[in-house]
Amino acid sequence: MREAERRRLAEALRGCVAGEVRFDDGSRAMYANDASIYRQVPVGVVVPRDADDVRGALAVCRDFGAAVLARGCGTGLAGQSVNAAVVFDFSKYLNSILEIDADRRLARVQPGVICDELRSAAAPFGLTFAPDPATHDRCTIGGMIGNNSCGTHSVLGGKTVDNVLSMTVLTADGTELTVGPTPPAELAARRREPGRVGDIYRALTELRDEYTALIRTRYPDIPRRVSGYNLDALLPENGFDTAKALVGTESTCVLVLEATLRLIPNPSHRALLVVGYPDAATAADHVTEFHDPQLVGLECFDAGVLDNLRKHLGSQPSSAELPSGRAWLLAEYGADDQDRATAAATRVGDRIGAPGSARIFEDPDEQDEVWEIRRSAIEFARIPGEHAGLAGWEDAAVAPEVLGDYLRDYCALVARYGYHTVLFGHFGQGCVHNRLDLDFRTADRVAAFSRFLADAGDLVVRYGGSLSGEHGDGQLRADQLVKMFGPDLVTAFRKFKAIFDPEGRMNPGKVVDPFRPDQNLRSGPDSKVRTVRTHFAYRDDERGFADAANRCFGVGKCRHLDGGVMCPSFMVTREEQHSTRGRARLLFEMMEGHLADGPGWRDPHVKGALDLCLSCKGCRSDCPVGVDMATYKAEFLSHYYARRLRPRAAYALGLIPLWAKAASHAPRLANAALRAPGLGRMLKFAAGVAPERAAPSFAHNTFRSWFGGRQSAAGEPVLLWPDTFTNYFQPGIGMAAVEVLTDAGCAVQLPDRQLCCGRPLYDYGMVPTAKRWLRRAVDALGPAAAAGLPVIGLEPSCVAVFRDELRNLFPDDLDAHRVANATRTLGEYLVEHGYHPPRLARDALVQTHCHDHAVLRPDADRELLAAMGVSARYPDSGCCGMAGSFGFERGERYRVSIAAAQRVILPQVRRAEPETLLIANGFSCREQIAQATGRQPLHLAQAIQLAIDDEKGTK
Repeated sequence: MREAERRRLAEALRGCVAGEVRFDDGSRAMYANDASIYRQVPVGVVVPRDADDVRGALAVCRDFGAAVLARGCGTGLAGQSVNAAVVFDFSKYLNSILEIDADRRLARVQPGVICDELRSAAAPFGLTFAPDPATHDRCTIGGMIGNNSCGTHSVLGGKTVDNVLSMTVLTADGTELTVGPTPPAELAARRREPGRVGDIYRALTELRDEYTALIRTRYPDIPRRVSGYNLDALLPENGFDTAKALVGTESTCVLVLEATLRLIPNPSHRALLVVGYPDAATAADHVTEFHDPQLVGLECFDAGVLDNLRKHLGSQPSSAELPSGRAWLLAEYGADDQDRATAAATRVGDRIGAPGSARIFEDPDEQDEVWEIRRSAIEFARIPGEHAGLAGWEDAAVAPEVLGDYLRDYCALVARYGYHTVLFGHFGQGCVHNRLDLDFRTADRVAAFSRFLADAGDLVVRYGGSLSGEHGDGQLRADQLVKMFGPDLVTAFRKFKAIFDPEGRMNPGKVVDPFRPDQNLRSGPDSKVRTVRTHFAYRDDERGFADAANRCFGVGKCRHLDGGVMCPSFMVTREEQHSTRGRARLLFEMMEGHLADGPGWRDPHVKGALDLCLSCKGCRSDCPVGVDMATYKAEFLSHYYARRLRPRAAYALGLIPLWAKAASHAPRLANAALRAPGLGRMLKFAAGVAPERAAPSFAHNTFRSWFGGRQSAAGEPVLLWPDTFTNYFQPGIGMAAVEVLTDAGCAVQLPDRQLCCGRPLYDYGMVPTAKRWLRRAVDALGPAAAAGLPVIGLEPSCVAVFRDELRNLFPDDLDAHRVANATRTLGEYLVEHGYHPPRLARDALVQTHCHDHAVLRPDADRELLAAMGVSARYPDSGCCGMAGSFGFERGERYRVSIAAAQRVILPQVRRAEPETLLIANGFSCREQIAQATGRQPLHLAQAIQLAIDDEKGTK
């Protein structure tokens, strides 16, 4: 589409859409990518607010002859969720569960509902939605319908197609239909209808009649046939079910406005039988032996999955109790009570007879640990710098009875092409997942990949299988459908699409008349990468920042709404550009030159996407490939603002160590000025601070001034780092730390002058200044670290700087590495040195700092509190939302900050009893909680100090 026409289309869409219309280069770049190897830049993006928006936008697109595509979570693996079309993103607004009818066991939902949201809504009734892909915490029902998704428990409840009762759909020409099973009398009536509806049903009947014999003979009779269209749903014996026929059509036929889904009873108790085998093929030989009426899932993963987890986590995953072997079958049995579930697992285990290589897990937590390995296989298949982990030949399926032989032949094929892979999947239904170590940087390698695909397709067809057993055909496999179904049925697919989409505007080039699998590659022989100089080293990425930006492979784990720390801004906004993936994709586009017409480091789209990044570093640990958006943001902003003025908040909040030092000379005057009604408002405005925020009070005496008058105690020398916030704002925490360390037998020392690690500077890209400050800190701490003194920090974000940014900024500096290795949090130091804290029989609510979660060792604090007898709760609250200076800034940052806190931690604090201790080691976390609830949390040091004082008081 020409640029002028695209602008007119955007203007026309804005005139009829109450939601959002995004035709800017940044939005188009983000939606050009999914979880596949493909990239296609869309014409634009529509985020409809309601069904009327969808109807109106589709009509406008029809008038302009624009292609359209519906997109859910954007985790398609075969290229079906990218196209040169107008993308309809239903995930932000069209995400309501309209009805749960427990008596009839059905749910009515909009297409943007997340799978886990539906499952959670059904759970109180003892029901569930059976399909549960690995992406169940972020994939949408609309996307699942488009792909005919399955998941672990398809043994229990089948594929998505088996659980769709009816749908309301919209064709490209604006015809709205409610489709589902069509009994003969209703079918006859629909065929008699005038206009488009009658035309559709007459054409569908003629298609069915013409191809009935071929459908019955050429469709593989296997559990996981997902490839092709579900023309078998139109057969008389299947009730002429047009809804089921449209499931799995990958947005090539209709847009789904609403779906009525089947819910099934969810066994309340599970037992997990795990059996080890020497390899995945041998495990596959035995899958049929596990069948039982109470079997609800039968999965497999091989040792390569564990190897990938070790590489990502840096330690052995929770798999010590797995039976011996190099591949494991996981057979889950369900029942309404634990004894029956365990009896089923035991019965099958005894029948199989594999002593020493089998174990039954009854404890739900232990089962979750094992299942987490299987669930994470798809997320951790890529190891940056080692394995590409791309979806090449990802999810073929054969009959379970021949799966072992198929796997041997497939592994031989992979080896012949020199690829690396690991194996996992739904072995109980013959579906195999694997990711390949693909490289498309030369034409020869692309050609080799094309040959591999052809050979892999031949192999599957030889075994009577399906090219896709879960993730659809898209453009990756669609050109081989003729091998599986024959030319006549491929012609039938083309006719089926034409019935609903006669002009071919629905997701063109996918499934029917597809692009070649070697077209539209995200990174191919013609890819170019910008050459840039960076402040950070990116030693784990071969090509530095370019490879760092390309770590993301689109699995979308950052798009979940609950659990973990990543990504707080997305949890609040549900915006792709505010997800880790969206930001990473824009950085990739910038580095690959796809935003070449823009100003590179000065690109406003990248800047806009990074504006609401809280720099919580949650992605550094929660992202499967360790995307570290906080570091990327600091890097980008350092170049974006080079030789330019920054926002005023950068100078007011980023340089807070300087202002705090100045205020320490007259703290009462500074506090009075900040709290004066008129002057305080003016100062906040000048500093870019939200008017709703209270300025933290400067301490009347700094921690260093208090410490200066103390006599050094005898004991093991330790160096306590007096960070800016402890020294100038909350010196009581430093005092408490000194008391605790003295109680632990330490002689506490401080650096000879006040220093700063520069943590506040990173959020504004003031990296050169941060590097200078950090250089001074290393020079001061280096001799102590070299002498073996521990460096103990109280502010998690500062400790994280020493452990993370320090190595990245000074990768070849020996003193820097010594300081990084010597630095500990207070909790880490006390646990490592065997400190036995006094008892404190109190309840506590603990907010874990984001950087503690991402970089440090929060389990040390938990160990200490447990040893004290504290009954502590650790809500899965993620980022508190304050995130350093982020939550202090006016406008959208303040609103996102409060919304992030309101998700979990603030309601938990408000519900906590007055005598419950609130513990938060981070200054920003304490400020967020105190300002929003009026309750002042303690630092761990203060909690231990309470225990010490209580012990002294009882003696």
